[in-house]
Amino acid sequence: MIISTLSDLGAWNWMLLGAILLALEIIIPGVFLLWIGIAALITGALSLQLWSMEIWSWQVQVIVFLVLSLVSVVVGKRWSDRAAAQSTDEPLLNMRAAQLIGRTAVLDHPIQEGRGRIRLDDTVWRVSGPDLPAGSRVKVVSVHGTELHVEAV
Repeated sequence: MIISTLSDLGAWNWMLLGAILLALEIIIPGVFLLWIGIAALITGALSLQLWSMEIWSWQVQVIVFLVLSLVSVVVGKRWSDRAAAQSTDEPLLNMRAAQLIGRTAVLDHPIQEGRGRIRLDDTVWRVSGPDLPAGSRVKVVSVHGTELHVEAV
């Protein structure tokens, strides 16, 4: 019964699959099924146009759907990353160490063999840089994980 219904739908199978995937995206949010649903809808639109062509077999349709799914996921990911980066007024909000770049501080412990410590606000940070005595003023120039790279001021 289901097989005969699906075969009667023809090119509309892809539209049905796209609608189901979009409905699942609403029920189970995650923004992943959205892109695959869009790929199914595009495949359905192509099927409506190309259904009578001999080359438009189910194998070709599946390959087109897979390629469109991959392309739509990649494009959607890039678009959402770009939109997320532009939508915030605090791009470094959860990157505490990156917020320290450009700040100056006084070395609590000397930098010996390329490693030392500074106190910024209420936190002691590991630093790397040229060997300097305790009490030297340094400027944070970059961050590598939780270690700050400093240079003498």
